[in-house]
Amino acid sequence: MSIDVLMPALSPTMEEGTLAKWHVKKGDKVSSGDVIAEIETDKATMEVEAVDEGVVEDILVPEGAEGVKVNTPIARLSGDDAGAAAPAPKAERAKAEAPKAEPAKTEAPKPAPAPVAAAPAPARTSGERVFASPLARRIAGQKGLDLAQVQGSGPHGRIIKRDVEGATPQAAKPAAGAAAAASAPRQALSLAQMGIPDGSYDLIPLDGMRKTVARRMTDSFRDVPHFPLTIDLEIDGLLASRAKINAMLEKQGVKVSVNDLVIKAAAVALKQVPEANASYSPEGIAMHHNADIAMAVAIEGGLITPIIRKAETKGLAQIAVEAKDLAERARTRKLKPEEFQGGTFSVSNLGMFGIKSFGSIINEPQGCILSVGAGEPRPVVKNGQLAIATVMTVTLSCDHRVVDGATGARWLQAFKALIEDPITMIV
Repeated sequence: MSIDVLMPALSPTMEEGTLAKWHVKKGDKVSSGDVIAEIETDKATMEVEAVDEGVVEDILVPEGAEGVKVNTPIARLSGDDAGAAAPAPKAERAKAEAPKAEPAKTEAPKPAPAPVAAAPAPARTSGERVFASPLARRIAGQKGLDLAQVQGSGPHGRIIKRDVEGATPQAAKPAAGAAAAASAPRQALSLAQMGIPDGSYDLIPLDGMRKTVARRMTDSFRDVPHFPLTIDLEIDGLLASRAKINAMLEKQGVKVSVNDLVIKAAAVALKQVPEANASYSPEGIAMHHNADIAMAVAIEGGLITPIIRKAETKGLAQIAVEAKDLAERARTRKLKPEEFQGGTFSVSNLGMFGIKSFGSIINEPQGCILSVGAGEPRPVVKNGQLAIATVMTVTLSCDHRVVDGATGARWLQAFKALIEDPITMIV
């Protein structure tokens, strides 16, 4: 039996990718877990492991092919039951694989392997991609199963043969399709519909990353009820502390940036105000145990947010080293999925471009994102007297489903105290 190897979805946002390199060739034997290819996604370049075992029967998509859609067959394996014999012609294979009526059996049927039903599977949202092997899809089609209701036990939750063999069909929910259609976002107008004449522009095709950024930000801005909170911070003490810290770390070749200090202060503030370290989900509000800070990094063609995990537990030198490494690998698209997926809080800093203040769109599933502007000399009033201080404006965008105004304000108070007196970050 032939098994199609499908273009995998290596991130929740991936719709297509580039098949950068094959690690196998026709005739090679592969086992589950073997690295067979490298795929360039909208975020990074990642290795693809085989899910099924067999011999490479054919390479369907050549190296360097761009825009390969998720779930497109990219190679074909001859399965374990093919034995040493040469694969049958396509027509004969199709005939052999066609559903046949089961002959009567005299012996008692064997008990079906777990899972015995699809009911325990967590509900998937409308339109969510279902990952399943070709054989599992074929069996599900023969039994009339809705794969969206089946819990996968294969790698990364993929639905495989044993998951569908004993599953029983569930009643369809006719209202789901109507609800999905009613909530579908409107389609963007074409250039012609907007009245822009042909020949008056150069068109740059959308790559995978730009499509993903456009879709995710549109969904977030439309679906997440958010609001901004803005405050000014005096950072002269922070700059003086940074100079002393860097003098101490000079022999180690480590240099701490203002953004590193912001990440540390944000993480500590989240531990002081844990209600702000939360995410909304249909199942409930997730209160995170650690402050996993995602930092926005601009790369060619878009934006990516690598994550400093458990930032509240790390020193400034470690945060500086990790942040530099993640940013460099982000720009060459060498990050692993776990290095940019998830996170509990985001920091976006445009201060280096001279931006005074701005508001960011929330990066789901995070409940907040902090927008950091440039530090600049401004007039301030101290003890009733006019003075000059280095002031930085920050804006906290909050998901009102999990972080209300009072919680966001308390977090900003904690963050302000840490930034204006950096010694408190380590106390």
